[in-house]
Amino acid sequence: MSITNFDQLLEAGVHFGHLTKKWNPAMAPYIFMEKNGIHIIDLHKTVVKIDEAADALRQIVKSGKKVLFVATKKQAKQIVADKASEVGMPYVIERWAGGMLTNFPTIRKAVKKMTTIDKMIKDGTFDNLSKREKLQITRQRAKLEKTLGSIADMNRLPSALFIVDVMKEHIAVQEANRLGIPVFGIVDTNSDPSKIDFVIPANDDAAKSIDIITSAIVAAMKEGLQERKIEKEDVESEEAPEKKDRKRPVRKERIKKEDGEALNALVASKFSGKEDEE
Repeated sequence: MSITNFDQLLEAGVHFGHLTKKWNPAMAPYIFMEKNGIHIIDLHKTVVKIDEAADALRQIVKSGKKVLFVATKKQAKQIVADKASEVGMPYVIERWAGGMLTNFPTIRKAVKKMTTIDKMIKDGTFDNLSKREKLQITRQRAKLEKTLGSIADMNRLPSALFIVDVMKEHIAVQEANRLGIPVFGIVDTNSDPSKIDFVIPANDDAAKSIDIITSAIVAAMKEGLQERKIEKEDVESEEAPEKKDRKRPVRKERIKKEDGEALNALVASKFSGKEDEE
């Protein structure tokens, strides 16, 4: 992990919650105090929760599974897109399309449609269409790209969701809960943490807060990817000598067989020679 430092979280404003009148009582265990009508989040608990979430995500990524990042609020979009791209994970930063998880086959059909349009452009079919048809298809492709572009390579449901602002992304949370997909979320004082598997109590409005937490999560995921790569290389190196050993006896048998055939031919020729002499 790149960060579990209390001072860094404090400097990024991670401790600032919402107005006390907007709070969710379920967040009480994560609130340190009230100051000037604003709830202050207990950063000691935030540090612990970041570590827990990061370790769990590291294990998920290490096992070769995908994590879907979700953040459609303005100040989080680009941060999440950049960080998710660093570890090759899918992300949703535009409107969450209802049924993106619960109706995944339909989403895959839409992605397939986008792929078909790309194929038309490459093989020249697109050039033979009328101007009006080209415009319609181009607009359709742009719309699909905006909504589904980042999940085009996601062939199966993700193994986990990482969400910024679980209150805003409540539909994504509901779909994940219905399918039993674990949810990792940055949860502010106005949100309900009961539906989140890994709660990270923090300010979900400030760009600095979102950036520092997402960076810590992605750093842990990078470690998981690296560990997976090392383990894969170790397995391959262990299997290589075994393959060689399996081939050696075959070669020896082949040599023995060839020697035996040659010996039989020699004996046969000598035997036939004796018969000729007689």
